[in-house]
Amino acid sequence: HYTTDKKSREENKKIIESLYGLSVDIKKIRRLKEWILFQDVAYVKETATILQEMGADEATVASIFERWPEAILRSPAEVNSQRELWQLVCQNEKQLIKLIEQFPESFFTTDFHENQKANILFFQELGLRNNIITRFLTSAPNIFYNPVEKNKHTIKTLQRSYLSLGGSDANMKIWILKLLSQNPFILLSTSTAVQENLEFLQKNGFTNHEVLQLLSKLKGFIFQLTPTSMQKSMHFSKNVFKCCDQELKQLVLRCPALLYYSVPILEERVEGLLKEGISIEQIRDTPMVLELTTQIVQYRIKKLSALGYNVRSGNLETLNGTKKDFEVSYGKIQSKKERPMFNPVAPVNAED
Repeated sequence: HYTTDKKSREENKKIIESLYGLSVDIKKIRRLKEWILFQDVAYVKETATILQEMGADEATVASIFERWPEAILRSPAEVNSQRELWQLVCQNEKQLIKLIEQFPESFFTTDFHENQKANILFFQELGLRNNIITRFLTSAPNIFYNPVEKNKHTIKTLQRSYLSLGGSDANMKIWILKLLSQNPFILLSTSTAVQENLEFLQKNGFTNHEVLQLLSKLKGFIFQLTPTSMQKSMHFSKNVFKCCDQELKQLVLRCPALLYYSVPILEERVEGLLKEGISIEQIRDTPMVLELTTQIVQYRIKKLSALGYNVRSGNLETLNGTKKDFEVSYGKIQSKKERPMFNPVAPVNAED
């Protein structure tokens, strides 16, 4: 238990001196987590030694302590246990120290050590590669705090759902691993939420094959939604595009963002496009344009207009896609514009 009551106490001089000796910027810690300097017990030198054994130089140790001062409150036993645990998935200590420097909070959160260990072993059994597991440890550490039974239960629910939607046993493992790699946060969903969302799509006329298609396109984000939010978004799209249920379904399959984004976001994006002189018909023909923020759309329209290309009179395909996709479309329009006109029928020599 750490105390946060600093009014009646003074900073622990021993902690200050130890940090100072390691060239740690103490002002930074005072600004971010001052309470740490008031603790009775800290393991500054011990933690620094363990990090140095792993190959961290002085600057790296200082950087770790400045970014996550709580590190000095972990006992050597806790730090060594985490070190052993992360070594199960790291190629070597050089990679491990690099990860600790980038994500000290994930490494020094030791309260769920047993759950972390059980989940790492479970993910390895499942067939996830170690580099994917290390990515989860750093970017989605919460999924390791769950008891392993909870994660196993969610995976089983997803497997059952996949098979009930017509997926094959042969492809199930690949499908699950891909889904997890794209969005590990699905493990924070409850199995009930998974079930309810799938049933909602089926009730709204999506065939099993189409539901699987949506799951792949939405990269599992569908499990972070609720039937109510999806219903509202679909209702909004139906009104804006003045379409029947079947047409709406086709629009959603082409642009799952219509299901994923909330009504305020969709509203803002539609309004942004209308302000640029783009019609509802054009948006309906190319709904994927709603996946882009209003700022990105404005920037791309401006860039194309400078080339004399008017998106208002054509289709919106040129606006679509990732930054890379857009640069390719833009490059093609630009080279077309710069290419000199050449008439193959015209005589080479005017006197002929």
